[in-house]
Amino acid sequence: MSHEPEFLRIDASTFQDWQGLLNLILGAFAYMDGVIDPPSSAVRLTVESLKEKAEVEIGYMALLDGVLVGCAFFRPEPPDYLYIGKLAVSEKAQGRGIGSRFLALAINEARARGLPQLRLETRVELTGNHERFGKWGFVKTAENAHAGFDRPTSIEMQRAV
Repeated sequence: MSHEPEFLRIDASTFQDWQGLLNLILGAFAYMDGVIDPPSSAVRLTVESLKEKAEVEIGYMALLDGVLVGCAFFRPEPPDYLYIGKLAVSEKAQGRGIGSRFLALAINEARARGLPQLRLETRVELTGNHERFGKWGFVKTAENAHAGFDRPTSIEMQRAV
C-alpha cells in the first residue's frame, strides 16, 4: 500500500460490500475482546443492522489502493452535537492519518449542520483511545455506566468544531 487513502460517503442505496464493512469493524474492535466489560456493541452488528445504520446516519469509508480500510459513522444530535461512532481503521492501515481525516470529515459535517460540538464515547479501560481523542482536542465531559453496572463503564468526550 503506497497511495493516499480515498474517503467516500457510504450511500446505503448503492454500497455493496456490507460483509466487508462488518468484517472491518469487527477486526478493528477485536483488540477490545476480554479488555472491556460489557463487550462492545460492535459484536452485535449484522449486515442488516449496518445497512440500517447507513440509512439513518452519515457513513464514510476509507479506501487504500481500492481496499476498504476504515469507516466512521456520524449521527446528528441537534441542537448541539454530531456523535461520532464506529470509527474503525484496520490494523494494517493504522498510522496513516486515516482517523484524523475522519475527524476532519466530522468537523465539516457538524459545521454544515450548524452543530457546534462533536461527541463520542469510549470505554473506561481504553486509555489509549482517551489519549488519542485528547490529542484531537476532545475533553472528558461525563462518565456513564451501562445497564446493570454499578461502576462507570464508558466516558463521554466532546470538542468544539
